[in-house]
Amino acid sequence: MATSEPYDIGMLSVAENEKITRVGPGTPMGNLMRRYWQPAALSRELPESDGPPLRVRLLGEDLIAFRDSDGKVGLVDAFCPHRRAPMFFGRNEECGLRCVYHGWKFDRSGACVDMPSEPADSLFKTKVGIAAYPTWEGGGIVWAYMGPRAKQPAPPDYEWVRAPDTHRFVSKTHEDANWLQGLEGGLDTAHSSFLHNEKLGDKSLLRSRDGHPRLEVEKSAYGFRYASLRDLGDDGLYVRIYQYMMPWQQQRGSVTALSGGRNKVPKAAGHLWVPIDDTHTFVYNTLVSYDAQVPIPDAYAWEEEARFGRGKDDLLPGFRLRANIENDYQIDRNVQKTTTYTGIRGVNTQDMALQEGMGPTCDRSKEHLGTSDRAVIAARQLLLEACDAVERDEEPPGADPATYCNVRPYDNFLSRDDNWREAFASELIAKW
Repeated sequence: MATSEPYDIGMLSVAENEKITRVGPGTPMGNLMRRYWQPAALSRELPESDGPPLRVRLLGEDLIAFRDSDGKVGLVDAFCPHRRAPMFFGRNEECGLRCVYHGWKFDRSGACVDMPSEPADSLFKTKVGIAAYPTWEGGGIVWAYMGPRAKQPAPPDYEWVRAPDTHRFVSKTHEDANWLQGLEGGLDTAHSSFLHNEKLGDKSLLRSRDGHPRLEVEKSAYGFRYASLRDLGDDGLYVRIYQYMMPWQQQRGSVTALSGGRNKVPKAAGHLWVPIDDTHTFVYNTLVSYDAQVPIPDAYAWEEEARFGRGKDDLLPGFRLRANIENDYQIDRNVQKTTTYTGIRGVNTQDMALQEGMGPTCDRSKEHLGTSDRAVIAARQLLLEACDAVERDEEPPGADPATYCNVRPYDNFLSRDDNWREAFASELIAKW
């Protein structure tokens, strides 16, 4: 397909799938990803100044993160430029990370600030540095920019990042699959009527009352927003409006009880499917309360995490799920027959089972897409077009925070006579 032609996608060809899934340095998608700030770690993974360094693998690159004496995070190459010794074992001290092999020390900008194995009057240290990436902290996350410095955008300004710490919770899970499998699972709203049906025969579950929602997709400067409209019969429509922010984020509205179930408080949840490399992903999970009077207590947040199957007792080291492919996600076939659609506990675990079960990178040339896949198709189109734009040295959509800072997701009920764009116009504008 010529890059000058618009993409008209159902299933992807093998070549298109290769282009959209590989994220290493120099690949089309890797070049695109590097034009955005990437989540590199949770801030709480680096809890103290001069604390232990942290291994980070991001977009196929092995890196080391450390919080220096000033409390700022550095992100550098995982190997010393001298003899390629691992910097993970380095000494984090006095505003720098010192390699324990020969004592070479680097600050968070990558500059060599001490070289004790060379003569005191040597200028060698002024000629040697370690590869380093700029970082920024916000929303409980350490973000890194890995692209051309001249193209570096302003730091992330999503509404959930601006929300007070008391009204936001962020977690992280490891997924053994290509990042696009996770993203497309999030964009696929129809699957929640089936995969996440936790009470067979219970007609009170909104997304189970209509398994073939009507999707409306509207592209924008940051990606697109899309609405799923489910017909609830005499109760009218249930409308859930999602925001897809390029390249890897989805946010969804959810009017759900907080404060022990006494109040119905609008909130949003979402995910960022950040590539570790071509076949592994870190999923950053966000939860934010929109009501200034109703924070998100840690106890409530961890209760929600447990409900999704990623609570404290559900995780192994490295943010991996205890219920995983090695034990068939602890599926209970009797529960599947009698109680839930899958027999797998936890919404997050159910997603992992299907997405990881597709293999490290799904062969999309064998798919057959339907009307409920409109958002998936739109995302593929945008990603491929954005790869081409970067190859032409153009600005990719959604890199500039001004394009997305004022949007939010939302869900609620609607009369068939009303238009969701008009009825929910004020609710789709960010308030934090």
